[in-house]
Amino acid sequence: MNKNHKEFSIDNNKTLIDALELMDNSGYKLLIVIDDNKFYSLISIGDIQRAIVNGSPLDSCLMSHLRENIKFARTNDDEQFIVDLMTKYRMDFCPVINSKNELEKVIFWDDITREKPVFKNNKIDLPVVIMAGGKGTRLKPLTNIIPKPMVPFGDKSMINVIIDRFMDNGCKDFYISGNYMFDLLKLHIKQLNLPVNIDIVKEIKPTGTGGSLALFKNKIKKTFIVSNCDILINDEYHKFVEYHKENKNEITIISSIKTYNIPYGTIDTTSKGQLKSISEKPRLNYQINTGFYILEPSVIDLVPEEKFIHITDIIELIKKNGGRVGVFPVSEKSWKDIGEWDLFLDQSSFK
Repeated sequence: MNKNHKEFSIDNNKTLIDALELMDNSGYKLLIVIDDNKFYSLISIGDIQRAIVNGSPLDSCLMSHLRENIKFARTNDDEQFIVDLMTKYRMDFCPVINSKNELEKVIFWDDITREKPVFKNNKIDLPVVIMAGGKGTRLKPLTNIIPKPMVPFGDKSMINVIIDRFMDNGCKDFYISGNYMFDLLKLHIKQLNLPVNIDIVKEIKPTGTGGSLALFKNKIKKTFIVSNCDILINDEYHKFVEYHKENKNEITIISSIKTYNIPYGTIDTTSKGQLKSISEKPRLNYQINTGFYILEPSVIDLVPEEKFIHITDIIELIKKNGGRVGVFPVSEKSWKDIGEWDLFLDQSSFK
């Protein structure tokens, strides 16, 4: 075994948020669940996402969310069985259990000298709208010279990296709304010479993250994605789409779990200043709006033309009209806001 399985193993008395943090730190979206130092079960990022979608608190115990039907190998299973098992169920690794139900070893793709397969049924083919009209004030002074989508991220521009990520997920049709330094941005996108369809349109005046959708009326006829031009999501996009369609949502917000550790005891009091409770160094968990959405084309009809409106205002309008607005979570480190200086500079933290 060429890796220490303790890096992606978790005790069964831990919580959902503990599992999410371990997934972020280990880089694996599948964890081995241990009971008394012995193999007990497996839990995946999908298991945790389903639990959160169904309303389970992030501090609930893993034991409540473990599946009965988990996949693993026995010590007498041959290599081809393990390869087929990992391929069929898209496993990052496969635990091998002995006759005493103890963890004997863990098999990874590089252990069997094969490349991890590309799962074609994971691909989506949805139009993507990228909001690229802002001035990028958070990245000044760089954005005094070039528009934010052209700011370098590794050896590519920010918008190139974002489009590449969508291409990896099967997207081929892109719509880009621009305003600030539009001509320079348009030239840059043309020079990228990417093997996809790109329609870049200029906003006559800034109309907000929602208002620019009006530019694409009569162009987008099916479920589509909207993304800010300064965020990256490292997850399987097909899961977002499946959730969106299964729940018949008009719009689905992709959220990120954000944890804040308060280094002090927090106090709650009554209206007369009497102590109700003290929480020692609490951990607060929130779902943060990532700036990544899945929408039905009918939403575009709600957008007034040439008027400033935020996409969150459109979401409130959908709710007011009785429409369905869903939220699908990803882990904290699966989302990167590369429009923030600190995160932009720490590009090594997001691969």
